[in-house]
Amino acid sequence: MIRILHTADWHLGQSFFGYDRTDEHLHFLDWLCDTIRQHEVDVLIIAGDVFDVSNPSAASQRMFYRFVSRVTTENPALQLVVVAGNHDSAARLEAPLPLLQEMRTEIKGVVPKREGKPLYDDLIVELKNARGEVEALCLAVPFLRQGDYVVPEGAENTYAAGVRMFYQELVQCAALRQTENQALVAVGHLQAVGSEIAEKDYSERTIIGGLECVSPDVFDERIAYTALGHIHKAQRVSGKEHVRYAGSPLPMSFAERNYHHGAVLFTLADGRLQSIEKLPYHPLVSLLSVPSGEAVSPGEVLELLSSLPPREEELPAPYLEIKVLLAEPEPMFRNEVEELVKDKQVRLARIVSSYRKESVSASEEKVVEEGLEAMDPLQILKATFEKTYQTDMPNEMVELFQEACRLTDLNDNE
Repeated sequence: MIRILHTADWHLGQSFFGYDRTDEHLHFLDWLCDTIRQHEVDVLIIAGDVFDVSNPSAASQRMFYRFVSRVTTENPALQLVVVAGNHDSAARLEAPLPLLQEMRTEIKGVVPKREGKPLYDDLIVELKNARGEVEALCLAVPFLRQGDYVVPEGAENTYAAGVRMFYQELVQCAALRQTENQALVAVGHLQAVGSEIAEKDYSERTIIGGLECVSPDVFDERIAYTALGHIHKAQRVSGKEHVRYAGSPLPMSFAERNYHHGAVLFTLADGRLQSIEKLPYHPLVSLLSVPSGEAVSPGEVLELLSSLPPREEELPAPYLEIKVLLAEPEPMFRNEVEELVKDKQVRLARIVSSYRKESVSASEEKVVEEGLEAMDPLQILKATFEKTYQTDMPNEMVELFQEACRLTDLNDNE
């Protein structure tokens, strides 16, 4: 039997609305080390986006490599399989590979090629159980970019068709090496049809199709488990138990505030999938929205904020998002909020303003009836202002715009 832990989308180095998240990532890595030891994990898979940017800071890289050193030292038989995500620099991630291989770590960032054709065999990693026996073959595929895959002739969606062919060829290559009682495990960093992604209003939208979507049918019945990254919500894909996103360990935005974080532990035996278990992780810092539902008036927001608990320095303060419903611009509202929350147990991250929707203004009707071409710039500006703020554009702004237009005309005539 072999125990494999599936994680993805760490995004080390990410800041959250200007706040450093180093302590949060270290908290997750400590949890991961403890989890690997407690569950006697044989293989750790990281399905892409180790770092948040392609040029990560020195501190972020130290965090990752210290983790690799620590976890492999504490678990002498543990293997790590890492693939590059779209946020990672494939070449940078692979650069220290000769040293990392000494710590039983394989990184696949760049698709190797010869004469323009992928070398599929180089993407296959042997996964060994506690006795050192090869229990599975891992198809470690990084985020595929144009040029990494061969496009079938006549394909309408070249990306989806190219990725499908890539995995098909890789599975066939692995089948030539596969022996009895060895399973196949696929890794990918991609967007699968049927997966759910966050929307800005906290609802979920299911991806039905698209140019960058890949059907989960790509991962056929010969593959015992598919470990995916890229989508931050942990989930099964199209109801397939063995095709999963591990999800991100930390919420990357307020749209992800209700996600359940963690990792997926699965076991293989005799070439087959035996069990799947979601291991929950609770991030160090939570996300708080005020109000929790729809936006409310400034007065109601301030009243809600006044009831927040006082600051406790020894505890990590949640990130705070405020949703306010305005009738007109309130330039002093942020100052009032900052003054009110400075002694509260929160960290102000952002204020989201929305405006009351009323009847369509005359300016908006004019846009609809005549179109933009029939209107002068000032009319367009007035219509936009009225639509956004649900009030007439102030005379002083009209005068400033007219003055700017006059100066522009003068410069053009010189």
